[in-house]
Amino acid sequence: MKCAKEDLLLYAVTDRHWLNGRTLYEVVKESLDGGVTFLQLREKTLDEAHFLEEAKELQKLCKEYKVPFIINDNVDIAVAMNADGVHVGQSDMEAGDVRAKLGPDKIIGVSTQTVEQAILAEKHGADYLGVGAVFPTTSKDDAAEVSYDTLKAICEAVSIPVVAIGGITQGNVVKLAGSGIDGVAVISAIYAQKDIKKATADLKEAVKAIV
Repeated sequence: MKCAKEDLLLYAVTDRHWLNGRTLYEVVKESLDGGVTFLQLREKTLDEAHFLEEAKELQKLCKEYKVPFIINDNVDIAVAMNADGVHVGQSDMEAGDVRAKLGPDKIIGVSTQTVEQAILAEKHGADYLGVGAVFPTTSKDDAAEVSYDTLKAICEAVSIPVVAIGGITQGNVVKLAGSGIDGVAVISAIYAQKDIKKATADLKEAVKAIV
């Protein structure tokens, strides 16, 4: 399964920080009902056994909605459960090594902040790039900001799809118009909202208008 550009329109990244007594399954289902097109399970604190159990539940859910389901960082878990792919950062495993472990038909996303990193990731077999943070963000403490000009330059430098990430909201997404991105990746713009389904649907319309 390779990722089509349209799969990346509204890319949700999970975060249990916002659950407020709900289960991750419940909030992910609400976001899928609202129109999320791609889902990444990002889990920094769970032990392997619970991570795997949760990942399998969410994978099943994403299959029902025909939405690609990928794992953040953890290549071994992705292999163990046959996820659709993995997203890695610059400090994680290099895309070529990930490809060797995952096989040819899985999706590999790589976080990039510069044109050089983007070109290298594509050369090493990345299927799409996550570029950011395009706005200030609280979800990642170490996220350096990427300017609009750099984002545009990255989109022009590679032939694979590019997703903008970092501090994106329904209110500011319009500022990314004309950059060449294929979609946006968000956490709190969906999962921190009271009405997740509505927030997702509204954000999706806003993104459609600019890509």
